[in-house]
Amino acid sequence: MRVILAVVVVVLTAMGATAQDHRASHCIAIANAAPGLEYIQKASWRAPVPEFSVRISYIAHASFLIQTPGGLNAVTDYTGYVGDAELIPDVVTMNHAHSTHWTASPDPAIPHVLKGWGEEFGTGIEHHLDLGEMLVRNVSTDIRSQWGGSEPMGNSIFVFEVEGLCIGHLGHLHHIPNDEQFAALGRLDVVIAPVDGGMTLPLPEMIATLTRLRSSVVIPSHWFSTYSLDAFLLGIGDVFAIDRQRGRSSVEISLRTLPDRPTVVVLDPASFIRSDF
Repeated sequence: MRVILAVVVVVLTAMGATAQDHRASHCIAIANAAPGLEYIQKASWRAPVPEFSVRISYIAHASFLIQTPGGLNAVTDYTGYVGDAELIPDVVTMNHAHSTHWTASPDPAIPHVLKGWGEEFGTGIEHHLDLGEMLVRNVSTDIRSQWGGSEPMGNSIFVFEVEGLCIGHLGHLHHIPNDEQFAALGRLDVVIAPVDGGMTLPLPEMIATLTRLRSSVVIPSHWFSTYSLDAFLLGIGDVFAIDRQRGRSSVEISLRTLPDRPTVVVLDPASFIRSDF
């Protein structure tokens, strides 16, 4: 019954979109996490993405490739590197906490380059990019400066809405989001979260953030060793199931096959293993 209601809400939202300047976010419209069974996995990124699914591939550090059944490609925290593939993404997102999360010289062939910061210090930025099959939007957050202090609204959490799924990339998150930011994020089925425990949020605060989001799938990013990764898994293991996809850098997920219990899905960066790219 929940699935039927969710579909009805999404359809009604899509019908009403023609009367608006841009498509409404179904992540915000649907407050409750969608039910499901288990996620699909495997398949090279070169293979077509199954219908009603999305493929998420871990490139390196905080960069992920998000692919749709219709062939759209989005890369998060884009640094200019996408592995060994000859790939021009349709959209890239960037955060400027460190040079490992952005590039000053993105490929000019990329149609959409979305910065997570505003043109002026502390002003933030707003994105609402509707590509038809994919909606990309952001929620601004504060960051720590490299030289101390902080930059208000200096980075972004980017949200990708694809095939009924809401996928959030927390970027270089430095603080627990406030109530307004949680509300702006809406329901997130999948969260890509930095779990280094030092350069971004301390692990207890990151776990508290993920516990409040209560997403069906959490994919760790920004871990520099198995020590920091294992510390995160130990801390969150009481609340989330753990699924370590050893030697695998990609996962395919659909709204209908999300796990019943919130689950941490650990992917290995493609740069650590024989590249699928």
